[in-house]
Amino acid sequence: MGLSVPAVAVLLVVLLCLDPHGRVGSAPICAHGSSGCHVPSLADLFDRVIQHSARMHSLSNDLHSEFEQYFLPSKNHIRKIYRKCHTSNILTPNGKENAQKLAREELTEVILKLLMAWRDPLFQLHQSMAHQQDFNSFSSNKALEMGDMAHELRKGVEKVAEKMRVLGMLGNSVTGLSAAEAMLPLSDSGEAMSDYELLYCFRRDSNKVQNYLKILKCRIVPEHDC
Repeated sequence: MGLSVPAVAVLLVVLLCLDPHGRVGSAPICAHGSSGCHVPSLADLFDRVIQHSARMHSLSNDLHSEFEQYFLPSKNHIRKIYRKCHTSNILTPNGKENAQKLAREELTEVILKLLMAWRDPLFQLHQSMAHQQDFNSFSSNKALEMGDMAHELRKGVEKVAEKMRVLGMLGNSVTGLSAAEAMLPLSDSGEAMSDYELLYCFRRDSNKVQNYLKILKCRIVPEHDC
């Protein structure tokens, strides 16, 4: 039996509300006055980006552990590899107490700067791993997935920031990195950072992003799991 015109219209609205990919930056499309669509609250948006950041950090942990287990000769070599991450020039609060002291705009800006700073380096990491026979395609694909996740997370955080601005909780002063600041990272010696250095630094920064998002959420919507 065929569907009536009203039934078809309702079905289309429902389909538009669904997000088949589960991307953190996506939002349902709701026609004016339509029922059945759920516009996410600020708490919902925070939950999405925090969950996404947790998955991203977990993936970075996995790949970092794989690298240590299979490709580094000794723990002494591990300690000598890294000295300074390319994101060290981004001033980040050390510890929960200091992060809580930052204004909302400052903490949001730190999160966005960290995510933007990894756009090109994660692509560089994937390209490097893909062209080395020592790495299997599974590990290389993990590096690619981390890059995609960082990009989606940045878009999700931008949506959170926009929602806060609309609600009057955030000013318009939040900015990202300049083109010069987002250049590919170099080590202290001026050479391109090794794959392991990039993995170590990304694992560190992804943990920071996850913690900062949790702190920011608790300051904005303290009634939710704080």
